[in-house]
Amino acid sequence: MRIDNSTFERVEEFECLGTTLTNQYSIPEEIRSRLRSGNACYHSVQNLLPSRLLSKNLKIKIYRPIILPVVLYGCETWSLTLREERKLRVFENIVLRRIFGSRRDEVTGEWRRLHNEELNDQYSSPNILRVIKSRRMRWAGHVARMGVERGCIRSWWGNRRERDYWGELGVDGWII
Repeated sequence: MRIDNSTFERVEEFECLGTTLTNQYSIPEEIRSRLRSGNACYHSVQNLLPSRLLSKNLKIKIYRPIILPVVLYGCETWSLTLREERKLRVFENIVLRRIFGSRRDEVTGEWRRLHNEELNDQYSSPNILRVIKSRRMRWAGHVARMGVERGCIRSWWGNRRERDYWGELGVDGWII
């Protein structure tokens, strides 16, 4: 492709500002990439998370501002399938199990991993899927407040025929 005096080659994918962009805009590939980055970040602090010298609150304060933003970068535009939601929850549960450690079973007296329900009870913050959904709603609100002259709202709103169709159904056009 040639623009002005510059020539650009066509590629299948490239990374820009930490986001992997593909010619098909593959959400599963983007999520895999974010989880790889999150794993790298998790492994850089994994020696701190099981430490008994740090409180659980401090470990959560390491997880939320350091690891979670790496995984959730750009999540406002993701449309998640159940498979991707499961991958994200598995990642979060691995990190939370490392933070909260294991528990001694009252009946057998043996150490065991925490069950997912126990993790949810101990982790008082919203889970990763709730965070993604709230960010998506916040982003949709920003888009809804943009003026019509902005390109984003035009692509989100659709063409005139589509607007007229929704208007005939009694929908005001702001579908979130």
